[in-house]
Amino acid sequence: MKTTRSMTALRALCGLAVLSASAALPLSSAAATLTLYNAQHEQVVAALARDFEAQSGVSVKIRNGEGPAMAAQLVAEGSASPADVYFTENSPELVLLDEKGLLAKTDASTLAVIPSRFNSPQGDWVGVLARENVLAYNTKKVDAAQLPASLMDLAKPEWKGRVGIAPSDGDFLPVVSAVIAMKGDEQALQWLKGLKKNAQIFDDDEGVVAAVNRGGVATGVVNNYYWARLHTQLGDSATRSAIYHFGNGDVGALVNVSGAAVLKSSKNQQAAQQFLAYLVSERAQELIAKGKIAYEYPLHAGVAPDPMLKPFEQLSPPSLSIEQLGDDSKAAKLMRQAGLL
Repeated sequence: MKTTRSMTALRALCGLAVLSASAALPLSSAAATLTLYNAQHEQVVAALARDFEAQSGVSVKIRNGEGPAMAAQLVAEGSASPADVYFTENSPELVLLDEKGLLAKTDASTLAVIPSRFNSPQGDWVGVLARENVLAYNTKKVDAAQLPASLMDLAKPEWKGRVGIAPSDGDFLPVVSAVIAMKGDEQALQWLKGLKKNAQIFDDDEGVVAAVNRGGVATGVVNNYYWARLHTQLGDSATRSAIYHFGNGDVGALVNVSGAAVLKSSKNQQAAQQFLAYLVSERAQELIAKGKIAYEYPLHAGVAPDPMLKPFEQLSPPSLSIEQLGDDSKAAKLMRQAGLL
């Protein structure tokens, strides 16, 4: 769950919701109030919730937090949770809840809107958005031709002091999970120990990309939208960085899936399923894509991402399934062993 200082972008997203209201088919009204545990962009989800309320008559109460923490809270709350819907940035958190038996089946009509590889293999949650892991780099400190062929190379001695990471940021965990899935536990641990020696540590990915842009560090491991948002805020003249896309199916080009699920314990199942259907609708996906905040890839076929993003079909992610990526538990364990948590 990340925020942005761009109030202009927020107004643009809200404005789009108002302007397009007459073009959308109304959802069936229901006298209900949904509690949404949200670990996605706060401003985007707030605007989407207001738009959904206007269409459906269903009220949405939002609780914001970081994905791993909110998933842990849902596990602790169990069947007593007040949550109806969980919307998060990374699939491993949903996989964890699925493993705990806390998720209801998603309506088949909702799942059918999104390509199956981005959904729960068991049909318990639906993919909403995707984004790519990238390497941000300062164009004055490193030449593009000198950038590493693989994310794994950043643990080598030549990158000492030249890379920034945010290991406590929830977005870093899936990257580690991908390394484990592709390289095995031992190689993943050695890679993490190398990063511990080489990297400057930041609290979050916003800090990483800002440091790269100002020249505080040469490169930084982030998701693509962090750089896009910073570029939007700063403009061309103040942007001194760019993003590098790992190729050839490298683990560094991981595509992360944001998804949403209905809690099995929800007392508002019909309205909750309605909200999931809304999130993957063409209307909602267009609002996200045009909002100048999220900079993620819509998963609804035919909805184009922001033109600042590299075309989705040109990305070269590793061949990892949702199931192979797992629930991040092993990633957290290895990060603690390496001294990064």
